[in-house]
Amino acid sequence: MRGPHNIWRLIRTGATLERTGAMGVVLDAFDAPKSVRFIARLLGFPFQWLGYKGDPAMPPATRAITALGPAYIKFGQILSTRPDVVGEEMAVQLRVLQDKLPPFSVAEAKAAVEKELGRPIGEIFEDFSEPIAAASIAQVHRARLKHNGEDVAVKILRPGVERAFNKDVDAFYFAATMIEIFAPFSRRLRPKDVIRHFDGVVQGELDLRLESAAASEFAANTEHDAGFRLPRMMWNFSSRRVMTMGWADGTNLGENDALDAAGHDRKELGERVLRLFLNHALRDGFFHADMHQGNLKVAANGDIIAYDFGIMGHIDEYTRRVYAEILYGFIRRDYKRVAEVHFEAGYVPANQDVDEFARALRAVGEPIFGMDATQISMGRVLAYLFEVTERFGMETRTELILLQRTMVVVEGVARSLNPHVNMWEVAKPVVEDYIKGSIGPKAVLRDLTNTLQVVARFGPRLPGMVEAALIRQSQAEPVKPKRRFWRYVLVGVIGVLLGASGIVAISTLY
Repeated sequence: MRGPHNIWRLIRTGATLERTGAMGVVLDAFDAPKSVRFIARLLGFPFQWLGYKGDPAMPPATRAITALGPAYIKFGQILSTRPDVVGEEMAVQLRVLQDKLPPFSVAEAKAAVEKELGRPIGEIFEDFSEPIAAASIAQVHRARLKHNGEDVAVKILRPGVERAFNKDVDAFYFAATMIEIFAPFSRRLRPKDVIRHFDGVVQGELDLRLESAAASEFAANTEHDAGFRLPRMMWNFSSRRVMTMGWADGTNLGENDALDAAGHDRKELGERVLRLFLNHALRDGFFHADMHQGNLKVAANGDIIAYDFGIMGHIDEYTRRVYAEILYGFIRRDYKRVAEVHFEAGYVPANQDVDEFARALRAVGEPIFGMDATQISMGRVLAYLFEVTERFGMETRTELILLQRTMVVVEGVARSLNPHVNMWEVAKPVVEDYIKGSIGPKAVLRDLTNTLQVVARFGPRLPGMVEAALIRQSQAEPVKPKRRFWRYVLVGVIGVLLGASGIVAISTLY
């Protein structure tokens, strides 16, 4: 971590915001208090001549963000889905960051394809278009395969994007370290862990082979999901910096006028987006973690088509159950159970009062029940939720950052389609179905079966492991009668487990 370089980078960030006129816009969007406004302007104004100019044809916020680089653009993409947090005007301005950034040249794109695939481009494609979409990491071209005439989408990484992104993230790490040093109260949020998680996610996006694998796995998981499909992956024409998929025709999910003209039901689309995301996260534990409007289309038959699989989220079975119980508790307005789950999972320190935490959660949940999205200020809800978690010493859960961030983005997409969407009503049947399948008697039996299968797998080694443990214990101290009795009990229990495991293992073969 290069201190002087990072200090310089952060100074230029503030200077760029000031020079492009974005500083005031950002402070207004987040309704910053007077003290924060004063400090921000005091630090930014004297150095504004050091900032990047950006593209004067763009609005101030997008002008500053695009000038600062890919990591900042990623952050802007997230904000573009939250008009309730940053305001409708800024959200519209930031939406160009999703897929309408300045492209690099066709010549550079063709050269990259030839270098990566090791063949002249004319041998692979008979047509290769100008860029049709350009985002922070890569851009997309429409092409036609020479051998069969099939239309495809070719995604190509931006030249030098790895170096630019790593430079930004290095500065983010430095800023997180400084925040932890000078603002000790922020340590519970684990800012360095948050940046480390963000870094790991986007590093995966910088290798299109990983994105291709994610697309393939996601397609396998969702092939039976009604009203949802993915383009076909083409491994023969993909590599680390180039990815080729089948072409998907459709209307962008962010173009409401075009959706209305095509006769699509935006209310139903918004609800379906929410249901699909929850199903993928809870049922599969593998979900599209960049589900903004720029990565979703609606086909002529009404199917939602997802693409751009550079950022995918994964959560294990235990965490999914915890998250589902928390959601289910909120849906049922059982705040005591929500609080208990937080304590059971270790999310809140055990020395806190569970009843007091439940009352604080009630103050978060009750005001938004029975209201549609137009009546809720998510900015104020999130601000109060932050106060609650700080008061009770709840640390940031890095394994849930991507899930929570994506849920905010998906809800923002649903809001853009239908401002009156009620997330709780849409989520209820999905969460209830998952709860029935994962926490009921069948789930307990399935967990026991899985446990016995694991024990059976280690069956041949267990007698030796038990014998070695008993020998170590006997060499450490004399065996007393009571201890001898409990050893016999332990050996007996292990014997029963081995026998049961053998039965389970044999049954799985038939």
